[in-house]
Amino acid sequence: MQTQTSIIKSPNDHRQYAFITLANNLRVMLVEDSLASQAAASMAVNVGHFDDPVERPGMAHFLEHMLFLGTKKYPDSGEYHAFINQHGGNNNAWTGTEQTNFFFSIDAEVFEQSLDRFSQFFIAPLFNQELVDRERHAIESEFSLKLKDDVRRTYQVQKESVNPAHPFSKFSVGNLSTLDGDEGQLRQELLAFYQNHYSANLMTLCLVAPQPIAQLQAFAEQYFSAINNANLVKQYPDVPLYSQQLLQQQTNIVPLKEQRRVAITFALPAIDPFYRRKPLTFISHLLGYEGKGSLLSYLKEKGWAINLSAGGGVNGYNFKDYNISIQLTERGLSHLDDVISCAFEYIELIKSQGIEDWRYQERANLLNLAFKYQEQIKPLDLASHLSINMHHYDVDDLIYGDYRMDGLDLPETHQLLKLLTPQNMRLQLIAPDLDTEKQAAWYHSPYQTKPIESDRMAKWLEVTPREALELPDKNPFIIADSVARPDKSSAPVPEVVCQEKGYRLWHRKDDEFNVPKGHMYLSMDSEQASKTPRHAALTRLYVEMLLDYLTEFTYPAEVAGLSYNIYPHQGGITLHLTGFTGKQEALLSLLINKARERNFTQARFNTIKRQILRTWYNHSQAKPISQLFTSLTVTLQKRSYEPSRMAELLEEIELEDLHEHVRSFYERIHLEGLVYGDWLTDEVRQLGNRLDHILSLVTSPSGESERELVNLKGHGTLMRELPVTHQDSSIIVYYQAEQAAPEKMALFSLLNHTMSSTFFHELRTQRQLGYMVGTGYLPLNRYPGMIFYIQSPTAGPLQLLEAIDEFIADFNYAVMQITSEQWEQTKLGLINQVMEHDANLKTRGQRYWSSIGNKDYQFNQRELVVENIQHITRSDLIKFMMSKMRTKHGDRLVLFTTGEQHRHLDRLTSDNMITDLRSFKQQANKFSY
Repeated sequence: MQTQTSIIKSPNDHRQYAFITLANNLRVMLVEDSLASQAAASMAVNVGHFDDPVERPGMAHFLEHMLFLGTKKYPDSGEYHAFINQHGGNNNAWTGTEQTNFFFSIDAEVFEQSLDRFSQFFIAPLFNQELVDRERHAIESEFSLKLKDDVRRTYQVQKESVNPAHPFSKFSVGNLSTLDGDEGQLRQELLAFYQNHYSANLMTLCLVAPQPIAQLQAFAEQYFSAINNANLVKQYPDVPLYSQQLLQQQTNIVPLKEQRRVAITFALPAIDPFYRRKPLTFISHLLGYEGKGSLLSYLKEKGWAINLSAGGGVNGYNFKDYNISIQLTERGLSHLDDVISCAFEYIELIKSQGIEDWRYQERANLLNLAFKYQEQIKPLDLASHLSINMHHYDVDDLIYGDYRMDGLDLPETHQLLKLLTPQNMRLQLIAPDLDTEKQAAWYHSPYQTKPIESDRMAKWLEVTPREALELPDKNPFIIADSVARPDKSSAPVPEVVCQEKGYRLWHRKDDEFNVPKGHMYLSMDSEQASKTPRHAALTRLYVEMLLDYLTEFTYPAEVAGLSYNIYPHQGGITLHLTGFTGKQEALLSLLINKARERNFTQARFNTIKRQILRTWYNHSQAKPISQLFTSLTVTLQKRSYEPSRMAELLEEIELEDLHEHVRSFYERIHLEGLVYGDWLTDEVRQLGNRLDHILSLVTSPSGESERELVNLKGHGTLMRELPVTHQDSSIIVYYQAEQAAPEKMALFSLLNHTMSSTFFHELRTQRQLGYMVGTGYLPLNRYPGMIFYIQSPTAGPLQLLEAIDEFIADFNYAVMQITSEQWEQTKLGLINQVMEHDANLKTRGQRYWSSIGNKDYQFNQRELVVENIQHITRSDLIKFMMSKMRTKHGDRLVLFTTGEQHRHLDRLTSDNMITDLRSFKQQANKFSY
């Protein structure tokens, strides 16, 4: 066995790392995290859908599913999932092009027992024949779920337009059609695939836990040494993704959702060899610039584009699709060739003037700072990330590889830029009403692929950059270095440091994470924000107009690691700033000054309005279950509204209406803020005084806006059907607590924690009702709640509700059968989840801000909830279910959609149906805070 500990890590990283190679050639990364309360493991296998047999598309994905369903040592198909859930963990897996990743997190005390179960996936899976048919139906449900997903529909067109000899062309997901045939035969093929492709030398394992490295090494050796090593060698075909004949082509695709987008794609070689210098990161840094003079700024000014990104696209063992993706306006679509000309002009500008060392060093310095002050992530995310990195980077660089930029290599960079030419280009155009001539397999997306005409090519081959296009100047927001102040916090939780009528600012100096960063939340409540659907539409329009207007001025700050977001909520709008504290206040000043200008032009108003309308209209094309989740809050929150209703009202709104709304919005404001991180108390007080002064110039103080929630008590089973066009049916059943109290939060969260694994196993795995199946703890406006949800290709809403009710009725018996030890372990698993240590500054800042929003001003709600969880007995849970949930007449809300293929089934009907949402919300009793 080989051991290596010279792994480059951030000076801000408290974890210990070691890399070992077991005798069976399994490569293992061991991570000792003394602060973690949870442990995690991730196995990345160098096998993906590229390895699927031609006659069995989806086999790698099918195998991923089957590995969860029992092993020789643990034959029960639901045992693994139940064990992870009972002990406060999470687990999942995904199948990609060349890798499959399995991962889980769990309470650290039972990490060894979980590794025993997890390792058996790769040692002795059963592949039970009686589960083969059930699980291929699960694959069918997963496939069905995305039939109307434009990303998946576009991806399939791309697969059909590449070199058919390249494995990228294979259909990746699989379905009943590709996995059909005799179950015994399919199992034999599954076994053969497993034996021919799964081998220890193609696997990488990462273990993250609070246990010492030596203990983790012992775990790895004990539980994973038995994985068979067949010394397999990957042999993908050495053929290009695009033959010469496939370049200089345009593919038209008609989407389901309204959108207009062009992807200018260049065929590049595999990118892994470039990771030390990252020339493409540098090129994308220049191409994707959004400040004054940039490609996007110019396209926006012309009214041709809304958004632009550079550098995305698929990549793999011998290819990289390098994309410049541009979201077009209707006018931009009609000027498509001019848009593409501008892109080539900017590329020419980069080639002739942009490849300078100071520009490269700006980007490298930002990554260096990000690495130096790298914030910790959860053990599960770290394990998954590192197990994948082990397939791409040298051992020393498993952590540092993402950040490494060793210097500008001029020949290498110019060589890549030489490939960004019209001769090496393909165009993908997505828009309504394009010429098409065929439909893609599986997803039926209409498309057409044709060679690009020679006159268009000639135009793009001879470009001279227009004067309006400029490369970025030196970035004033970039700092060479920054150091966190050593000052300790004066209190264990945030305290109010500034308070006046209609104004309050909280602060806490961080003294744990040791990063020179801060999080600033400023929420402005206004009664005008969302008191009607029209007001809510205007507030959303204002926020989007403001974000659009600010982009050009703030982009240099964003590049320098100072980010911000502005978002609307029930009571008003919130501004969230994050980044290095040295320049954070400068960004805030810039934001406030520019926001007060509000120089909204008619042209940008027209563009942004159409963009929002498109988003809201497109919501009707989202997955049924996604539409139900939106409608759940709309049905229950007084100041939430259906996207379609807001769209109707937005259609009539003019620029003058927006200006009037902004004026009335700021007439009376209540501001609540939190500053957390590397800020000193005196600095926050001074900031508070400045904010108070600015507010006094533009507004009068106000109280907080009310957040009203429909009270379901006494309503019985309320039902609401949504008209959704989709082949699947879907349902959400929501139960609401009667008080916003810690004991109710404890009860509902424990109920969800106890039920979730069994519900998933019985309704998704055993009964195969759908791929999207689950339960969730869902507090709304501070009031705890619990939901059951299913999206199903096989059953209508009536059958789904019956299945949920049957599960709830039977679950009492399952609770009775739990041993006292299992019950205490279940509670402990939830307690560990609730009390999980904040991984980083961001997570803690979010928790503090949520506490303020929930009026948890002692910041101890977690502790109170845990105290209540500890005292809940099985009898308490059963009594609650018997009195509130087991009766079909209990107070609850049922939302559902009827799938096109289920319209012939018995319908779900009720005398207690919400048909007029507006009057229902007006008349219903409400909770308020």
